[in-house]
Amino acid sequence: MAQTSELKAYIHSVETAGMVDGPGIRYIIFFQGCSLRCLYCHNPDTWKLIGGKEMTVAELLDDVLRYKSFMRFSGGGVTITGGEPFMQPEFLIELLAALKAKGIHTALDTAGFTGEGNARKALYNTDLLLLDIKSLDPDTYKNLTGAHIDASLRMLDIAKEQKVPTWIRFVLVPGLTDNFDHIKQMKEYLSGFENIEKIEVLPFHKMGEYKWADLGISYQLSNTPSPDETSLEKVRRILEYDRRIN
Repeated sequence: MAQTSELKAYIHSVETAGMVDGPGIRYIIFFQGCSLRCLYCHNPDTWKLIGGKEMTVAELLDDVLRYKSFMRFSGGGVTITGGEPFMQPEFLIELLAALKAKGIHTALDTAGFTGEGNARKALYNTDLLLLDIKSLDPDTYKNLTGAHIDASLRMLDIAKEQKVPTWIRFVLVPGLTDNFDHIKQMKEYLSGFENIEKIEVLPFHKMGEYKWADLGISYQLSNTPSPDETSLEKVRRILEYDRRIN
């Protein structure tokens, strides 16, 4: 069994019955800290590394285990998200190992921004990678996030090497990520990764806009609409698939 230390991390919050971040009923852990500044982020309150509640792995594990029967009967588990979990890599790696030692299914929701060593150690105890791919076009990616795409693509390479089942998440934002040439290029690129089980096309929404206002941050997408159903279905036909059932 994995031994836990007194190492602590800043945890923004937890959700005990999540249904959309991986299979089954999931205990979701939101880490503090993120180096990206995505224009459509709905959790800008997780950007700062210091915040939320300081917790040890043992404290989190004790709470998680209260819900283990729900996770087991539903085929669920624990999803670690943020923020960006790799902003606190040592804790993340230890937490994943502790969860696996308890026989709990682990999902890691990330944009992949970390060093290769941390990525390999974390993915060793990850049952499902939920990888956010904002765009494969470097200029679009930089405009959306303020960062370069290289780290995300390297994470995908490592997941392929380690045979980690992966779900890709792509957010369709009118005027930003709806270039159909770029979307077709993404489809072609991702088709080379046999570990990708599913590609989810998610509609842009502004449900987190109020948080930007509360934090005094200018929200650039106030006038951007959600994608219409025709556009969304067209992109899903191009990009979305599910190898688990096909």
